[in-house]
Amino acid sequence: MTEQNVTEQYRVVVVGDALIDEMLSPGSRLEFPGGAALNVAVGLAVLGVPTTLIAMVGDDADGLVLREFLAAHDVTLVATPGPFGSSRATSDRTDGEPTYAFNEAAKKRRIEFGPAERAALDDARLVVVSCFPFDDTAQTDAFIAAVADPERRLVIDPNPRSGMLADGDLFARNFERLAARSLLTKVGDEDAELLYRSTLEDLRERLLAAGTQTVLATAGRAGASVAQGADLLVGEPIAVLPGAVVDTMGAGDATLASTVQTMLTRGVPTDAAGWQALLADAMLIAAATCRQEGALLRVPTTD
Repeated sequence: MTEQNVTEQYRVVVVGDALIDEMLSPGSRLEFPGGAALNVAVGLAVLGVPTTLIAMVGDDADGLVLREFLAAHDVTLVATPGPFGSSRATSDRTDGEPTYAFNEAAKKRRIEFGPAERAALDDARLVVVSCFPFDDTAQTDAFIAAVADPERRLVIDPNPRSGMLADGDLFARNFERLAARSLLTKVGDEDAELLYRSTLEDLRERLLAAGTQTVLATAGRAGASVAQGADLLVGEPIAVLPGAVVDTMGAGDATLASTVQTMLTRGVPTDAAGWQALLADAMLIAAATCRQEGALLRVPTTD
């Protein structure tokens, strides 16, 4: 697989979270820009796609880090001010089993859809939403109102985080409202467990029965599948590449970025063979990403 640059008319807008990931372990403390939406936006830019990120970013030191990181990767930022500063997630492994915590900004994150945000959404070929606060109905309604033709251009990944959920049932209901109107919805096995206490297969069938057009389901080392009702179901295992798996963080985000890039450059697949080829590329990207530390999307080498 090779990188394919696309022109400005194919700009993608990603809506969701941007935060600082802090990782604590015995004798070590690492910080780096993260968040599912930020990862997808940067991943798309790495793949040559003009990309804008709409996210809450504070006017603080962490916000400066996020802005500089996005600028370095040529991602345009449309920032909603953070009244509690920038979001931060802490993963603490000092006592063995990791624990996760989010600061007040992350728990109370908001995205405003004013003139700048609406203009960016109007100009986008595709709109990708990831880790959006669906447990806030007012924000969900505002997002729905801001996106024209969601059935033709909306790609959605719920990406819930237990430490950021105020109401899991409400999150699921609002997510499903949007999933039923999307071009493509991505869900993972962890989403199924956290939101529904169900299997990934059961969640996929639930979404399809409720009217979701296409479901991309990711299952970690088991790979991924694409389903469209009873007529299409294709799967692809995770690709085998040289070297050890170093870090699985960002694999799902890399899969989504690769999927969106393929949909832009080759068009939305219309048959099983097309979806199979899309999945094969995505699983290569995910495998390469897992062989480097951090969540930054990696393109497999041809050596």
